Amino acid sequence: MTYTPEWLALREPVDAESRATELLDPLRAALDPAAGLVIHDLGCGSGSQARWLSGRLPGPQRWVLHDQDPRLLALAGASLDVPVEIRQGDLGDLRAEDLAGASLVTGSALLDLFTTEQLNGLVSVIVEAGVPALFTLSVAGRIELDPAEALDPEFEAAFNDHQRRHGLLGPDAPAATTEAFQRHGYRVTTRPSTWRLGPDRPELTTEWLHGWVGAAVEQEPRLAEQAPEYLRRRQATEFRALVHHVDQLALPGAG
Repeated sequence: MTYTPEWLALREPVDAESRATELLDPLRAALDPAAGLVIHDLGCGSGSQARWLSGRLPGPQRWVLHDQDPRLLALAGASLDVPVEIRQGDLGDLRAEDLAGASLVTGSALLDLFTTEQLNGLVSVIVEAGVPALFTLSVAGRIELDPAEALDPEFEAAFNDHQRRHGLLGPDAPAATTEAFQRHGYRVTTRPSTWRLGPDRPELTTEWLHGWVGAAVEQEPRLAEQAPEYLRRRQATEFRALVHHVDQLALPGAG
């Protein structure tokens, strides 16, 4: 799956507000900044995770940015105030030796796009490298809309099934991630990182709503008849939405 720079820029402010800052203290305690930190950002996109996290970690840093999209890699590399290394390629090809010397592996809005096999492979690579991992903004499969409507659960269920198409984990990713790391003796801490959308973010809220409904209709064509009127009602009410995500910190050697 690819994302446009425009969509990534639109969501960056709410991503930054939503990430679970309570995971930062245990993360910092697990790092040794004395010789400088080397941080691998997987599926870096336009660099929003690095922009958010780099200023919240101690000491000198070097970021290694991984993505398949050369345009996004260029945007990310140009936007950071720390030394960067660009690595274009498929994360499925990542090996433990690619993480040699790493202090931390991180990624944002990434794990729900993996199959179980791909996730287990990535976790095995991280564990073999022996480094902590911080993954943020994985979809949790739950939306709260205000005002609520009777059709909300149908669109939510269809959207979640769309996220799971072709064997992708979608909203099952957080539980699968915890299980995969714990099998290797890592301790995983999970915290909410919920988007809060509404009239104060009209462009993002509208874009999210249309994308959410569109994916649901693609998965369940029977919803196509109700979708236009549902969208009209939603936008007429200046609705609010809680779009649930989670952040996860995985630390090695903690049982």
